[in-house]
Amino acid sequence: MNEEQAFHAVRQSLKKRRFEHTERVVEEAAKLAQRFHVNVEKVRLAAILHDYAKYRPIEEMRRTIKEKGLRTDLLLYGDEILHAFVGAYYVQQELKVNDEDVLTAIKYHTTGRAKMTQVEKVVFLADYIEPGRTFEAVNEVRDWAEKDLDMACFLTLRNTIDFLVKKEIPIYPDTFNAYNDYCLNIKRRK
Repeated sequence: MNEEQAFHAVRQSLKKRRFEHTERVVEEAAKLAQRFHVNVEKVRLAAILHDYAKYRPIEEMRRTIKEKGLRTDLLLYGDEILHAFVGAYYVQQELKVNDEDVLTAIKYHTTGRAKMTQVEKVVFLADYIEPGRTFEAVNEVRDWAEKDLDMACFLTLRNTIDFLVKKEIPIYPDTFNAYNDYCLNIKRRK
């Protein structure tokens, strides 16, 4: 699938505002990929497709998880993360994208995970820092994204966990595992 086809598929499935978010994520992801010497083509495709399932009906996504044997533990952690995991499945099934780097970047763009690939890190971070994001903590992460991909991902995870704790929302275990992985690796670097 080329970028033009991917943009067409996403434009059909997203609301205008979310499509504009996607365009900003793609631009940010491409900059990060170039800065940190990550495969720009894979990063751009994953960034284009990262929210492909964002507006699928919740019941459809829940049914897909159950029927297709996807990680059923997802159903315990709120509906907001479903579109990422189910989206990777839909992108593979419906759009015939089979590149594992692209699919895992889509799958983990909301939760992160321990031992993320470089493509996953870039899409995860780009989704968090794209220029349309205006919450207070984003500027520190943007500053770190100029010089240290891992530190920027660590701060993204820390901020996400803080936000979810304050809202008393359950946190998917992959997010904790990612935080711990980055925390340990960053401490080792010092």
